[in-house]
Order: sequence, then structure tokens, then C-alpha cells
Amino acid sequence: MSNTWYYQSTQEYEVLCKPQFQALDSISHGSNLYIKSEPYCPLDSSSASGSCTTIFNSPNGHESRSPVTESCVTDDLNEFRNKLRQLESVMLSDLYEDAENGKLLVGNGIVELPDIEIWKEMVEGVPKRDLKEVLIACANAVSNNEVSTARFLISELQQMVSVAGEPIQRLGAYMLEGLVARLSCSGSSICKEPASDDLLSYTNILYEICPYFKFGYMSANGAIAEAMKDEKRIHIIDFRIVQGSQWVPLIQAFAKRPGGPPHIRITGFHDSTSKLHIVGKRLCKLAKAYNVPFEFHTEVGIESFRAQPGESLAVNFAFVLHRMPDESVSTQNHRDRVLRLVKSMNPKVVTLVEQESNTNTAPFYPRFLEALEYYHAMFESIDITLPRQHKKRINVEQHCLARDVVNIIACEGNERVERHELLGKWKLRFSMAGFSPSPMSPVVNGTIKRLLNNYSERYRVEERDGALYLGWMNRDLVASCAWK
Repeated sequence: MSNTWYYQSTQEYEVLCKPQFQALDSISHGSNLYIKSEPYCPLDSSSASGSCTTIFNSPNGHESRSPVTESCVTDDLNEFRNKLRQLESVMLSDLYEDAENGKLLVGNGIVELPDIEIWKEMVEGVPKRDLKEVLIACANAVSNNEVSTARFLISELQQMVSVAGEPIQRLGAYMLEGLVARLSCSGSSICKEPASDDLLSYTNILYEICPYFKFGYMSANGAIAEAMKDEKRIHIIDFRIVQGSQWVPLIQAFAKRPGGPPHIRITGFHDSTSKLHIVGKRLCKLAKAYNVPFEFHTEVGIESFRAQPGESLAVNFAFVLHRMPDESVSTQNHRDRVLRLVKSMNPKVVTLVEQESNTNTAPFYPRFLEALEYYHAMFESIDITLPRQHKKRINVEQHCLARDVVNIIACEGNERVERHELLGKWKLRFSMAGFSPSPMSPVVNGTIKRLLNNYSERYRVEERDGALYLGWMNRDLVASCAWK
């Protein structure tokens, strides 16, 4: 609501209220205006400050006082402001009618209204703004460096978002956080990962309630199992092993292979090998239970990796390549450099699983729109699995998804690590590194389709141009393919 408003009586006086306007107690610059100071109390005292001046135009052109007494004007103004405050409260809060006492309950308070129906009609006649439209308008203001407009829209968004609301409200809460962080240049400070144990716990919950990770890991496992079906010694490099759950089904599948299981060695890459100790022990215990010869190793950098003679090599890039900076960030271009290094190892199969989104080199505003559409579909899909008030759902969205959203919106340069590309661009990078496409397993395709039936009929899986796509309704979310 504007801080400038006008009030005119039958005696031709008007009241002008402007923030930070200095009140005068005397004739202004010799004009025929009598100006009397009066304090201005905005509807939201925390959002503005200023003063109010009463201006009276004398009919005969001479300096004169209004026939309306000062106390009458003050009373009228106070009553008018009171009504505006009530109207603002009604418009911004949930309404509950107490028919017995003839009152409107607004939020946790009570507003005394002489005619409930009139006020309800006024409120219902004012269209409520669409949250998505306000988010887009705010992002546009931020993009154009219109700070005042952005701050006003941010204050409006704060009344509309909720981490326990509808999908767009929950996503809006994190996108709002990203917009605020971008304005204050604080994105990098709020995008830090939680403690490793907590992150593993949250990721495991997300793995169970959403098919995205399962889809990616199952499709990658299928491609590896198909390529290694006749090999006796298999070495798998995982560039983002996390808790290692993706390898449990593959170990179980190889245990049932006719002629006996192969020897499996898994090397997990991580910035801190100590975090993978528990993962290695868990996988070793599982392999022993299924009588599968197994080794687990950790590496910090790919440069120190050495394959052993007689091993068939498989490399898994699941949800990891998009975090490697490319040529738009650094001349070193780690994204393509890693692909060339892997190709030099002569792997039998390389699997790629990535989010089907375009947020890498796009400027801020189109990147915001892309993130809005992409994560809205993802939040909608989560909505069917866990109740909106469920604490686990809030924790998963906050720690596994919100950080990504904030990073995409608030950060630039080296600080922006969430740099997704569409599969078409990934195909170009793999081809330039010397890889050629490898077909996906048709058996796994059917298994994935049956898996999706356990979640929702609105999920869909499609095979296009040698790749698998998992989508929510009309939006592709994850793409998976294999190379050799």
C-alpha cells in the first residue's frame, strides 16, 4: 500500500502523507497555504516513517484557517487511519467469522467491524496476487538492479511463502531466501553443507521418498551390468559415492550371475576420504554376506588413480559433473578435463546421470525462471509422498534441495557450483572427449517403469535418442545415458 494518500473534505482541505517529509509550522515561502504539522502513523509502522501536513486553500486567496476545527480534523483522520489499519489486517490475514458475537477474527486478533458483510465484500473484491508472478516480478527487479522495487516485493513475498505450505509456497520460501542473499551478496555463506552424518541421513530419506536417485542409479547399474556381464574382474570408479546405496543392488545382481560372481573393486572419490570409511565397511559386509569377492578404496583426486592389470573399468558420473566448473568459469575447464582423463583410462562403460535443467551459463533472470519451473515440478512430486507438516519432508527440502536453489539464484562465478546442463550439451562434451554412445539395458527400462508405479502415475519414463528420461507430468527432471 502506498505511503502517499489523499483525503479531501467538503471544506477543500487535503492531507498529504509522505515518508521522510519535513513538517512545517509556518507559512511556506510566502504562499497562501496554511501548513500545520501532524504526525504520520503508517499502517505498518516497521515499513515507513514520516510526517503528515494539513494544507488548507482559502477561497478568497488569503491566508486563513479552516472552518473545520482542528480537533474535528484530527478525529476524522484518526478514525480513517483506524479503518485503513483494519482493512489492511483483513486483507493480509486469514478471516474467521464469529457469527454469535458479530465479529471478524483476523489471525489471532479480533477486529470490531460494524458491518461484517461490507468488509468481506471489500476483501473478496481485491484479487490476491499470484505467488509465482510476484516471484518473477521480484527476480526481474533484482536483475534490473531496481533495489527499491525488489525490497517492496520481498516484503510482500514474506507474507505469501511457507516451508509447510503448498509446493509453490515451499519453493517460494527458498527462492525468496536466494533473492535476499543475492541482494546482500551473502549466498556463499548460507549454501554450506550440513554435517556429513546429517547430510547422509537427509539424502537417504530423499532416496526413499523420490524416485530420482533410484532411477539414476538403476539405469546406471543396468548399463554397467550389461557391459560387464562376461568380465571376471570389475573395477568401478564412483565420483560421488555418497552413502554407497546405489551399489547394493548391483552387488546382489552379480552374486546371482551364472558361473559365479566377478571380483568387484569400487573406488570412491571424495574431498575427504575419512567420510567414506563407514560406506566401505557397509559395502564390504554386504558383499561378504553374498559371497562376492570385494574391495573398497578411496581416492581424493583422479590424478592419483591407477587401474590394475586385468580389470575392466566402469566409471559412474551420477549427479556430479554439473558441480565441476567448465570453460565459462575457469580456463582450466575441469569439466572437460576430467572427461578426457577418464577416456585415457580406456573404460569399458561410462554412465552419466544428471538433472535435465539449463542453469550453467544462463544469465540470472532466465536462470531464475528455469529453476522456478524445474524445482516447482520436483516439489510437487514430493508433495504426494510426505505430508506438508512432516518434519522429515521439511528437513529433506531444506538440506537437500534448498541449498541448490539458493546457490543457483544467489551466487555467481566460482561460488555458483550448481551448474546444470541439458543432455544435448552433455552429449556434445562426451563426443568431443572421444566417447561414443552405448545402449541402455532394455531390461532395466521395464524395471524402472514398474518402480514408478509405486510412486505416482504422474511420473513418466521415456527412451529418446539412446537415453532415458524421468519426468513429472510434462517436465523432464533427470536424464541418464551410457558411453564407451
